[in-house]
Amino acid sequence: MSQVFKETPVRPRRMGTDLPLGTDPAAVRRRVEALEQLLERSIRLPVFGRVGLDGVLGLLPVGGDVISAIMGFYLVWEGRNLGMSRWQLARMVGNVGFDAALGAVPLAGDIADFLFRSNSRNLRIVRRHLDRHHPRTRVLEGQAVNS
Repeated sequence: MSQVFKETPVRPRRMGTDLPLGTDPAAVRRRVEALEQLLERSIRLPVFGRVGLDGVLGLLPVGGDVISAIMGFYLVWEGRNLGMSRWQLARMVGNVGFDAALGAVPLAGDIADFLFRSNSRNLRIVRRHLDRHHPRTRVLEGQAVNS
């Protein structure tokens, strides 16, 4: 008797669900993409469009910027674990540091938190590294590319 196996359709994953804990590059990609979405574009506001936890936390004096910076440095830590170059890591640290420094300025820093998306910039750096050094982790329209 032969068994017929049906392929289950790949559904887009919602943020915060089913995130892998592994250290393989594909797992790291999914985690950093989920964190970037949470920090930069997870909340929809009628007038402002999509904003993230980074901008909202920036409204809290001092503590919000510190928490945002710590969460931003997690992306840098994941990049370090991927073996990214010192130059790439320095750029990522600079993005997070610049965002934190802008956030320290009262009022103007709160507006800048919504405009300067350091985590999105850092995600682009991580993606470029993964695409070059780990091409099997590339994702097209919600499906992994098998090369």
